[in-house]
Amino acid sequence: MPELSHRRRMLVLAICCMSLLIVSLDNTALNVALPSMQRELHATTSGLQWAIDAYTLVLASLLMLAGSTADRIGRKRVFMAGLVIFTAGSLLCSLAPNLELLVVFRMVQAVGGSMLNPVAMSIITNTFTDPRERARAIGVWGAVVGISMAAGPLAGGLLVESVGWRSIFWVNLPVGLAALLLTLRFVPESRAPRPRRPDPVGQVLVIALFGSLTYAIIEAPDASLTKVVPFAAVAVAALLALLIYEPRRAEPLIDLRFFHSAPFSGATGIAVSAFAALGGFLFLSTLYLQNVRGLDALHAGLWMLPMAVPTLLCAPLSGRLVGSRGPRLPLLIAGAAMTVSGLLFALFEAETSNVTLFLGYVLFGVGFGFVNAPITNTAVSGMPRAQAGVAAAVASTSRQLGQTLGVAVIGAVLAAGIGSSPYRDTFVSAARPGWWILAACGGAVLVLGLLTSGRWAHRTAERTAERLETAEVRQPVSTSG
Repeated sequence: MPELSHRRRMLVLAICCMSLLIVSLDNTALNVALPSMQRELHATTSGLQWAIDAYTLVLASLLMLAGSTADRIGRKRVFMAGLVIFTAGSLLCSLAPNLELLVVFRMVQAVGGSMLNPVAMSIITNTFTDPRERARAIGVWGAVVGISMAAGPLAGGLLVESVGWRSIFWVNLPVGLAALLLTLRFVPESRAPRPRRPDPVGQVLVIALFGSLTYAIIEAPDASLTKVVPFAAVAVAALLALLIYEPRRAEPLIDLRFFHSAPFSGATGIAVSAFAALGGFLFLSTLYLQNVRGLDALHAGLWMLPMAVPTLLCAPLSGRLVGSRGPRLPLLIAGAAMTVSGLLFALFEAETSNVTLFLGYVLFGVGFGFVNAPITNTAVSGMPRAQAGVAAAVASTSRQLGQTLGVAVIGAVLAAGIGSSPYRDTFVSAARPGWWILAACGGAVLVLGLLTSGRWAHRTAERTAERLETAEVRQPVSTSG
C-alpha cells in the first residue's frame, strides 16, 4: 500500500472508526432496549441472552476467517462487503416480527460485522506504520467505543421511549451507507504479500466450539442434563480437534504459534476477561435499572453515563500511555478499577444506593477505558505486518468471545438464582454471584497485565515474530483461494 499523506491517513482512520461506531452503538443501545423487547416479544431471560449472544457468537466465529480473507483478496473489498451486509441485517432486525426471527437477523448482522472491525484494524495497522502514531490511532479507535457507550444508552433510551426498540436498528442505515461511499472513494486497497489459503475444517471446528459452549451455558438453568451435556461434549471435542489439527496445517485458521508470544497470549486472555466483564455488567445493569428500579429506557440510559463518560475520556489517554510508556500502567489501572467495581456490588450491594451505584459505574468505566488500547496494540505490534489481519482478528475474536461468555454465564447465574421467585424481590441476591465473577474478571486483567508486560515477555514476542517471519519467507506464495 503506498504511503499516504497525514490528512489522508486521518480520513482513513475516521472511516474505519465509523464502522466501529455502528457496531458498538448497536450493542450498547440494544442493551437498554432489552426490557422493552422482553415485554413486546414475550421473551425469557435466556431469550434476551440469545438476542445479544446470537450476534457476538457469530461474530466471534467468523472474525478470523474475515481477517485472513481480507489479507488474501483485499481489505477494502471485504470491508465494503461487510458494510453492505451489516446495513441490510440492521434493516431486517428492525422488521423482525418475533424473537426467533430477530435472533436470525442478528446473525445476519454479525456476518457483516465480522468483516468490519478486524479488517478496519488491519487497515489502520497498515496505514499507520510508525509505532507511536499507530498507538495514538488505536487510542482514537478505543475512544470510539467510549463514544458509543456514551451515545448508545442515551440514543437508545430516547428512541425506545419515543419510537420503539426497532428504531435502534435504523440508526445503522445512514451511517453504514455513508461509510460505504467514503470507503469506495478514499480507502486504498491493500492485501498481504503472501496470501493464506482458507481453512474450512478449522472454521467448522471454531463454530462448533463457540456455538456448543454458548448453548450449554445459556440453557443450563432451564434444560435437563441430557440436553446440555452433549453440547458440552461437542465443545470439548472441537477444542481438542483444533489443538491437534491446526498445528499440522501450513496455513491454519488459528496460528497457534502466535501464542508462543507472552504479550499476545496475555492480550488474548485480557480481552476475554475484560469483555466478559463488560457483557455481564451491561446485562445486569440494564435489567436492574428497568425491571427492579422501574426506570424507563431513557432514564436507564442516563444512569449509564457515569460508566460511559470515563470510558470516553480514558481511552485516548490509555493510547498515549501505551505509545510512550508501554501497556503495563494502563493494564494495572484497568484491572484494579474493574476489580474494585465488581467488589462494590458483590460485597456492599452497590446497586441499592445511588452513591455506591454511581461510584461502581465510574470505576468500571475507568477500567474499561484503559483496557482497550493495550489489548489491540499488544496483539498487532509484535506480529509481522503481513499477518496483521489474522492477528487483529484473533484479538477481536477474543473480545467477542469474552462478551458472549459474559452474557451467557452471568445470565445463567441470574436465571438460576431467580428461578420462579418474584423478580424484584430476589434480583439483588441472585445477581451477587455474577458480580463476584465480574470482580474475578477484573483481577484476571490485573494479574495478566503484570505477568505479560515485563522484559521476558517482550523477548518471547521478538522470538515469535522472528520465527513467523522466517516461516513466511520459506513458504511459497499461495495463488488459490
